[in-house]
Amino acid sequence: MSHIKRRQFLQFSGSALATLGISQWDIMQQGDRYNQVLAQNTPRKLALLVGINEYSNGIPALSGCVNDVLMQQELLTYRYGFNRQDILTLTDKQATRENILTAFAEHLIKQAKPGDVVVFHFSGHGSQVQDPDRDSPDGLNSTLVPIDGHLPLGHPFAGGPVEHIMGHTLFLLMSALQTENVTFVLDCCHSGGGTRGIFRVRSIDGGSLLEPSPTELDYQRQWLGKLGMSPQDFIRKRRENIAKGVAIASARREQLALDFPFGDFSAGAFTYLFTQYLWQRAANEPVSRAMLSVRQSTNSLAWQRGIIQNPQLETNLTPENANAPVYFISQRTQPAEAVITQVQGNRVQLWLGGLDLGSLEAFSNNPYLIALDANGNQRGLVKLESRQGLVGQGTLQTTTRQGTGLEPGTILQERIRSIPDNLTLQIGIDNSLDNQTAQQARQALQKIPRIQPQPVREQQLQYIFGRMTRDRYQQLQKQRVSDLPEVGTFGLFLPSLEEILPQSFGKAQETVTEAVQRLQPKLGSLLAARIVKQMLGNTNSSQINITASLNLAEDQKLISQTFTTRGAITKNTQPTNQPVPVSVVNNHVGIPQLPVGIEVTFAVENRENRPLYVTILVIDAAGNMNVVFPFDWGVIESATIIQPMQKRVIPQSDDGFKLTIGEPFGISEVLILASTTPLRTALQTLEKIAVTRGLEKTRSPISVNDEILDLTNNLLNDLDAATRGEINVEGIALPAGVRGIDTQRLAAMAIAFEVVS
Repeated sequence: MSHIKRRQFLQFSGSALATLGISQWDIMQQGDRYNQVLAQNTPRKLALLVGINEYSNGIPALSGCVNDVLMQQELLTYRYGFNRQDILTLTDKQATRENILTAFAEHLIKQAKPGDVVVFHFSGHGSQVQDPDRDSPDGLNSTLVPIDGHLPLGHPFAGGPVEHIMGHTLFLLMSALQTENVTFVLDCCHSGGGTRGIFRVRSIDGGSLLEPSPTELDYQRQWLGKLGMSPQDFIRKRRENIAKGVAIASARREQLALDFPFGDFSAGAFTYLFTQYLWQRAANEPVSRAMLSVRQSTNSLAWQRGIIQNPQLETNLTPENANAPVYFISQRTQPAEAVITQVQGNRVQLWLGGLDLGSLEAFSNNPYLIALDANGNQRGLVKLESRQGLVGQGTLQTTTRQGTGLEPGTILQERIRSIPDNLTLQIGIDNSLDNQTAQQARQALQKIPRIQPQPVREQQLQYIFGRMTRDRYQQLQKQRVSDLPEVGTFGLFLPSLEEILPQSFGKAQETVTEAVQRLQPKLGSLLAARIVKQMLGNTNSSQINITASLNLAEDQKLISQTFTTRGAITKNTQPTNQPVPVSVVNNHVGIPQLPVGIEVTFAVENRENRPLYVTILVIDAAGNMNVVFPFDWGVIESATIIQPMQKRVIPQSDDGFKLTIGEPFGISEVLILASTTPLRTALQTLEKIAVTRGLEKTRSPISVNDEILDLTNNLLNDLDAATRGEINVEGIALPAGVRGIDTQRLAAMAIAFEVVS
């Protein structure tokens, strides 16, 4: 990933607990026993975690910052062995400027000795104030906004001094730590502010009108005296680099950090993906490698919702720490979706910090997880009976001889996912519509099965139905959004309202009711695509060993690759699985850019000792779906098979067709499904489609736009039948109203790319 320029981070640095269904008292009690076993006495591990939602006095409130603190707290406790009493949290009203600075000095600086580990995390608003030393061309220094960092007269444009914590101050605090093993994680930003569609931005506009308070500048002078650092040395050192260790920022200085709604709770988009990634790691890797992956996933999450958010990393490491792992802590453990935090008889409480965000809804309908010991041996099977946020309640179903007495800290891996039959598409009604038009849109959308119209507020929405206004047209034009529709037309926006769904807008004279009727087939396609992309995706948890890649057809150079990490671990193989940069393909926000007209191929390698039945789907930026594999409609079932330890390139030179990148512009996704059993009813549906189009004797990809929902339902039914047929002998019982997906029998992976001109 690209590091921050040296001065850039200096500009940056230079009760939601109930929302997640757990009390702080519960956390403290349940962590004690596990901490005694896992935590190491040396080096000591200290953390200060700050999260602020309840801003006031002209500063917009946030929703996910306290949850960020909880996510970090559980990760540090159960993944990295921190003693709970060494993790100090300051949330909401506790997080005053004085309390944050005092806690940093007393809890971190006074206690940390050379070789100890220190973590500082801040989630909340950021801003900017005038920089007396003008370290950057704009003359501004970025700040952290404490709960009492009130704006002058309640408004940033009033101007004047503010009680914020400057990046310059953070540099001094970092310098004062006696250890080099320091990590700062800042999930806030310093430009924009306000809302973007359903998202709250973690920043306050201020800029050149805001000034550092005299108290803040005096505090810096005090630390200069304690450190024996002259003002000239202070300026020189902070312009060269961060003080020490690792600094992670959730976005570039000019970008937005999102407060993200994840269904029934909110969190920082970056913090969620960062902590979720670390739950899934099985072994140490350098922090730079980890941040490359987290940057790509954050980019993808934000970009597909119309926002650009690029997490940044800067390091100032000693030679012995050159390849330091995350938090400077070496650890080797099993990847996990969850951890047991409380045990009472056969009842267990779980922390679900390792769940992929797309599959959260599949963990609300009695899924099953495997309990593992430190060596990866199965100790029992846990049924998740309820979930609120990332806290689950479940029961221990079966145990092995080693499975008696499961304790807090036992990790859990996904076994059976349960996908609701009635999964819906949440469509927001744009607030800019007048009351009558909004009501007409709501009534028309309510008539479409499994489409739920919702007001636009901070909640999970897949798209927003609205009108292209002149102001919005001009805004999108400035952002160089391509193929803009006419002003006055109705269509679908991405949840940020800063991008449109291609091919979703009609003509200017169209009524709102006619627009919804026109969109009905597309909404069905979008619902089906959501089911396949989000609910089936199990790249992290699948036990099947398979690798897939997207390549340039001309010379087979690799563009992007995906693989089932856990499948490779299970089969004791070490695939060359890291994406390889390809110079002829541009890369934007971590997603390959492919120009229209370029030819590509897919390569799928079955690393199992059994055949796999493979399907490859491509969903373009407009929600249209094409089946790329299988493509031999005369022998469709056998055409899906990839034999054991075999690699299949699609298409090959004698297949009679080529795969050429075409419009619409925007993000497309390749979905690779591999099953241990044939998906017969789904294949029969495809075969019928081919017959109706006269393609039964051809070899070619096929579009399934009109039949996409039926195909998806048949696909889920096939997977459910295979799952239920096998798990009955294991004593696993799935309820009615869900389709079960077994990680031992399905791999569902995705590769994203952007189509450009």
